[in-house]
Formats: sequence, C-alpha cells, structure tokens
Amino acid sequence: MIKAKVYVTLKPSVLDPQGKVITNALHTLGYDSIEETRASKFFEISFNESDIDIVQTKLHEICDKVLANPNTEVYSFNLEKINE
Repeated sequence: MIKAKVYVTLKPSVLDPQGKVITNALHTLGYDSIEETRASKFFEISFNESDIDIVQTKLHEICDKVLANPNTEVYSFNLEKINE
C-alpha cells in the first residue's frame, strides 16, 4: 500500500480572500507579526498498489482532473510505502 499526502495551494499571483480574513482575525487577536496567511487544501489518499511509478501517474491525473484547478492552483505530493 502507498499513502499519498497531497497539498493544493493557490498560485502566488492569485488573491486569497480566505487567507486575508484569517490574517485579519489573527491581527485582532494580537498576532501583529503575521504578515500573510494563505489557505490551502490537504488530502491523504491510500492506494492499494505497490508500484510508486503507477501511483505517481494516477495521482497526477487525479490532481489535474479533480483536486486542483490548474488555472488558479498548484499541487505537490509526497508518497510513502505503508507496510501492513
């Protein structure tokens, strides 16, 4: 089995209103040293597969088709073999 940890973030050029709201809330709570907050998505996906190359190919397809909007987001992932 292989576990994928997928991170989807907005491209740096895309405005992040949710991150802005979080930054403002943190400032209100007294955390004045925070300059910027960017909201992201995190997914864990378990594959019943042992070949990392096959998982990478499938995961790129999944990210491109389902998890990330290629116009506004980028993704990265880490793979880890899990011993059962």
